[in-house]
Amino acid sequence: AAQNGKASLEYLDAALGLLKNNKIDCLVTCPVSKAAVNLAGFKFSGHTEYLAEKSGSKKFAMMLLNDKLKFFLVTRHIPLQSVTAQINGRVIRETVYLAYESLKRLFLIKDPRIVICGLNPHASDNGLLGSQENRTIKPEIMSLKKKFSNIDGPIAADAAIFAAYKGKYDCVIAMYHDQALIPLKITGAPTGVNLTVGLDFIRTSPL
Repeated sequence: AAQNGKASLEYLDAALGLLKNNKIDCLVTCPVSKAAVNLAGFKFSGHTEYLAEKSGSKKFAMMLLNDKLKFFLVTRHIPLQSVTAQINGRVIRETVYLAYESLKRLFLIKDPRIVICGLNPHASDNGLLGSQENRTIKPEIMSLKKKFSNIDGPIAADAAIFAAYKGKYDCVIAMYHDQALIPLKITGAPTGVNLTVGLDFIRTSPL
């Protein structure tokens, strides 16, 4: 397993070399075993983080989409118990900016309609089920509304995603990995694509 993990990174590094030398224009990655890569002695949480680090990209995001929904993730490959500590105004703001610019540039959406999910059930019911919405997420959204007119939230994730599915929003900002992946796979796993935004090249992968 370790040697397979080592080979996986060698293939990835070779592809990065081809991109750097303008031999290729974009990159499609296949799934790799994170466990195997780590067994080989490398700290590896996923393609997204590795490609951003190797390419020197400071602001990047994971975009997940199928033919019905588009998601951007505030947090990515971290344990669920670590999500709360990773959510702050800066990462929410950077994710929204990347989402807005990517939707305009890559999908030609003139004025993207964006909805931001709450972290807790019912988006905390105004603080009854958690403090993150009132303390962190709502204040950042109020600030973002000064620049982006078509932004809503925090809205309970189930309601926000359903509204996007019915066409009210162009994309959903999800707070953590499975908040996006579960509805994405239920509504259209065969058309699902992972797109890393913020790199200086196009990188996609299957879900």
